[in-house]
Amino acid sequence: MSPSAVTTARRERARGTAAARRRAAARRRNRLIAAVCVGVVVLGGLLLMPLVQKTVNEFGLPLTNADVIRQQAAEKHIDPALIAAVIYAETKFDPRSSAAGALGLMQVMPQTAEYLAHRSGATTFTIADLATPQVNIAYGSYYLRYLLDEYHGNTTLALAAYNGGDGNVNRWIAEARAQGHPLTVSDIPFPETRAYVGRVLSAEREYRDKYSSQLYG
Repeated sequence: MSPSAVTTARRERARGTAAARRRAAARRRNRLIAAVCVGVVVLGGLLLMPLVQKTVNEFGLPLTNADVIRQQAAEKHIDPALIAAVIYAETKFDPRSSAAGALGLMQVMPQTAEYLAHRSGATTFTIADLATPQVNIAYGSYYLRYLLDEYHGNTTLALAAYNGGDGNVNRWIAEARAQGHPLTVSDIPFPETRAYVGRVLSAEREYRDKYSSQLYG
């Protein structure tokens, strides 16, 4: 082989080696980019999970603590779907404190809980207990039963009182009677309370249909 041919061969081998190195570097770069992309997707998923869960709770029909709801419904003689619907309307099963100071899943006011604790003979109750789902649902259900009894089983009036206060409901009943008719949902003057009653009654039907095995099993 002539010197020029040897030189040419060496150059070809060098170019081949360089090309192989570039391809290897490109593969490593592509693998690194893919790993970064996967990491970004995983991290994004973790960061977005609370938002996704919140969206599901906002637009879906969530249910937790079904066993507690069944237990309290049996003890208080209330349809479990009604308890679930009240929780849905109050907090969508995402317990938090309201601006007015109501606490927990069923948004029980501390003063209401203290009154109910005294009425039921509870001696160890503290306001902090309302953060516990079992306690909160127990007191919320007790209050709902109290209102159902006060309004002779009229669910509409009991729900209106749960949201707007029994003092207001009693006044609305008296005003409706003075006009010669019973109080209906459309007569409720508070837009928030009127919408609340409709929302609970609608959700009650949905919970009864969708979660029959969990709530009635």
